[in-house]
Amino acid sequence: QVQLVESGGGVVQAGGSLRLSCSISESSLSGIIFGVKTRAWYRQVPGKQRDLVADITDGGSTNYADFVKGRFTISRDNVKDTVYLQMNSLKPEDTAVYSCNIVRSDGEHYWGKGTLVTVSS
Repeated sequence: QVQLVESGGGVVQAGGSLRLSCSISESSLSGIIFGVKTRAWYRQVPGKQRDLVADITDGGSTNYADFVKGRFTISRDNVKDTVYLQMNSLKPEDTAVYSCNIVRSDGEHYWGKGTLVTVSS
């Protein structure tokens, strides 16, 4: 019923930039009843835990992991129902699968399948 589709991943050299997009769609009435409370980006390297990268509340407040502060920016387009992650000054250690997450006002979590970002040195 709720689908999150990420795009924008790829291979970039260290110091470069990428912008990830997450398109959110919901094919049921529950999307009208329950709004989205938080939109977020997470990342995971194989064999390691998934880490929060950044999130943005319905009110527009943002939160960033220390390891991306000053380099990444999360934003949203309510008309397009899309959340973005602008990533600048990328480092090899930013290489990971980046996944989009939403938390609905009823507490339900939804995840996208992820998009791979590879930063070469």
